[in-house]
Amino acid sequence: MTNLNELTLGVEEEYQIIDPITRDLTLSEHTIIDEGNAILPGQVKAEMHRAVVEVSTKICKNIKDVREDVTLLRKNVIQIAESQGLHVASAATHPFAQWKDQAITDLPRYEQVVEELQDAARSNLIYGLHVHVGIGTRQLGVYLMNAARYFLPHIFVLSTNSPFFDGRNTGFKSFRTKVFDKFPRTGIPDFFQTTGEYDDYVDLLVRTNCIDNAKKIWWDIRVHPFFPTVEFRICDVTLRIDETVAIVALIQALAAKILRLRQRNLMFRQYSRALINENKWRAARYGLDGKMIDFGREQEYPAKSLIYELLYFVEEVVDDLGVRNEISYIHKILEMGTGADRQLAVYNQTKDLKKVVDFIVSETKLGIDFSK
Repeated sequence: MTNLNELTLGVEEEYQIIDPITRDLTLSEHTIIDEGNAILPGQVKAEMHRAVVEVSTKICKNIKDVREDVTLLRKNVIQIAESQGLHVASAATHPFAQWKDQAITDLPRYEQVVEELQDAARSNLIYGLHVHVGIGTRQLGVYLMNAARYFLPHIFVLSTNSPFFDGRNTGFKSFRTKVFDKFPRTGIPDFFQTTGEYDDYVDLLVRTNCIDNAKKIWWDIRVHPFFPTVEFRICDVTLRIDETVAIVALIQALAAKILRLRQRNLMFRQYSRALINENKWRAARYGLDGKMIDFGREQEYPAKSLIYELLYFVEEVVDDLGVRNEISYIHKILEMGTGADRQLAVYNQTKDLKKVVDFIVSETKLGIDFSK
């Protein structure tokens, strides 16, 4: 791949559907998905829990397309929900909803997952942001998956947006990741020497009835089994559209930088899953307030300083991709804090989780012109 414009993008966000009276997740049936698909066919989807609505952009040629599509999707889902007396919230966990109360979507796919995973599935009441980067070949996809693993915690820490779960302040900036850890085949993937080695791994799991297809490999980054993309799955869904777009721009820039280095026959040292997981743990627990490890220098540094280093690392491709304005918003996230920091600030001021829900709902609408 020589043309950075070939790095197309696709974005999936998962939203909470809120009862405006109780501020809890709605326990009633709704028709948001059907109505959404009537307007945006194939872009509004059910998830395992009925109180989750997933939206997915079309294939986006650039970051401008991403912003337009994410904004359009959020706007339509919010308007449809409000027409049914409901609200939409974009955070990776609900502050106080009880997973035991939630209805499972009546589809064979989800029934099968619940049958296999039991309470690990039923309690998986979480909301993520998934970013697809188009790649030319599966060989490039495996290469990109291997190389990008090191930077996953750095990207993830910018998205942390789930400090509460089951009515508790969990002490984490992203408790979503801890909930999802109960699933098999999650987290940072191993390093694969070749595409053949990766394919052999998938084939073995299928032949031994661990999975029926590679979509049940739920790693933080994966070569998508059906689309020609690498899917970054580590992030919490963010409060604001601006945050989503900034993180998508950073992911695209990272992919472009890695592939540009490959064209120059340059690559950097690969680190083990065990080491990268140390940084993921720190990102989930402490967010931007914590320290992360620079494994090359074998020292820990403030997470924010390593984000600045990542921004410097991708600098040479930023203008080529046309994402400078979006990347600059990363600096605002570093200044104002992530969604988790801002949720906690509201709670510390009010001691009221319902006020936190109200804050999430208001933040979810930012950047949308509802007058048009």
